[in-house]
Amino acid sequence: MARYTGPATRISRRLKVDLIGGDQAFERRPYPPGQHGRGRIKESEYLLQSQEKQKARYTYGVLERQFVRYYKEAVRRPGKTGENLLQILESRLDNVIYRAGIARTRRQARQLVSHGHFLVNGVKVNVPSYQVSKWDIIDVRPKSFSMLPLVVAKESYGDRPVPAWLQVVQSNLRVLVHQLPERAQIDVPVQEQLIVELYSK
Repeated sequence: MARYTGPATRISRRLKVDLIGGDQAFERRPYPPGQHGRGRIKESEYLLQSQEKQKARYTYGVLERQFVRYYKEAVRRPGKTGENLLQILESRLDNVIYRAGIARTRRQARQLVSHGHFLVNGVKVNVPSYQVSKWDIIDVRPKSFSMLPLVVAKESYGDRPVPAWLQVVQSNLRVLVHQLPERAQIDVPVQEQLIVELYSK
């Protein structure tokens, strides 16, 4: 599936939020890219709603069609649609690998999953969008332990905090999913209510 592979800093500057985390280029130039980046833009209600949707899309590396599917699934689930949507996005396998501290970025996590380096409940999974469930156990494939990114992840484990809904066994990088994340446990800078308003029109 095609996805955005251009400079992430450009998207961060366009949406006025650091989507990478610690992006020095964004900190130096926290205004939109392009010749007219410093000009005033009339911020309509639709623009703000659209920007929140784009923040969520680019943060998790999801295309528009897939995002719409996630939204429809969030509507079907009981509870608040916006919170359900973020929970679905947060439960993607590539995001779980990133949250567990095994990958430095979500892009790297997506690549590691796509190359088949992980087992979910003993079964090889190479689909980054795979939805993890409560009590799932994610392991590194035995053949993949010698890979440099995973060696580095094991040695540098603890540099980034792991959310409470996950537990990681450092010795073998096993990830235990204790529960699906609640809204308070998701630190993505997105106002999900604006996304709901956008799709509710």
